[in-house]
Amino acid sequence: MTRMLIIGPPGSGKGTQASRISERLGVVAISTGDIFRDNVKRETPLGLEARKYMDAGDFVPDSVTNSMVRDRLKEDDVREGFLLDGYPRTPAQVVELDDILQQNELTLDAVLQLTAPDEELIRRLTGRAELDGRSDDNETVIRHRLDLYHEQTEEVVSQYEGRGIVKRVDGIGAIDEVTERVVGALNGTR
Repeated sequence: MTRMLIIGPPGSGKGTQASRISERLGVVAISTGDIFRDNVKRETPLGLEARKYMDAGDFVPDSVTNSMVRDRLKEDDVREGFLLDGYPRTPAQVVELDDILQQNELTLDAVLQLTAPDEELIRRLTGRAELDGRSDDNETVIRHRLDLYHEQTEEVVSQYEGRGIVKRVDGIGAIDEVTERVVGALNGTR
């Protein structure tokens, strides 16, 4: 059974690697970003609230995100493990996730951190915006999201480093190469 997080700055390949790793490990990948974007597309009340934050490059408030993750981790498909993508992003969300896991008598096995230089991330995200027409990926918003990541999410990584469960992987390179680095890090061969 594997219970892990994948953390990294916007554009570092978290979604791509989460999908590949969840398939290899046989656990469900849970992406808060995908859930938010789906709600925005369907114009649900959550989606309408989330959209104003996403379009500005801000994080969706913890209260909305925490509630969504708590509900998701109660579903049957996570009993054999999970890979959380995009959560927790703030120290307060770490506390909430600890509470959720403790209530279910679970612990995290690993926190996988993908790394990449900011300028490479900006190049990737502006290219993705052109292809996908994403309103949350213009350069100003991207730089703001990277600043938020450095200010808030890096503190999350520090908290997990104190628990000795962080595995850092360079997110630059071909997708297959990064996947092999991730597998190596998780297996302790890197």
